[in-house]
Amino acid sequence: QVQLVESGGGLVQPGGSLRLSCAASGSIFSIYAMGWYRQAPGKQRELVATISSGGITNYADSVKGRFTISRDNAKNTVYLQMNSLKPEDTAVYYCNAYYSGSYSTHDYWGQGTQVTVSS
Repeated sequence: QVQLVESGGGLVQPGGSLRLSCAASGSIFSIYAMGWYRQAPGKQRELVATISSGGITNYADSVKGRFTISRDNAKNTVYLQMNSLKPEDTAVYYCNAYYSGSYSTHDYWGQGTQVTVSS
């Protein structure tokens, strides 16, 4: 089992920055691929960014060049640095931990943190 707790959301003006954190506990953090997803009102949940256990990153086109995902395996934490925020980035942001091995697949989600970009 993996427990994920997000933090760092809030209200920010357009053009501002926020850093989200996701602290993981309960299992071997380093073997999991980690990701950030978001869900805006009335829309489906969408991928924002992922980082593999080996540090390979992937971003949605809408956030490339503005968001950076990183992980600190010593602290069991994954981060999402969000710069140049736009109103369309407003959503609940969810942390995800995913592992697929020879015998099992594990997929865990945090409770979400609200990000609101508004003047």
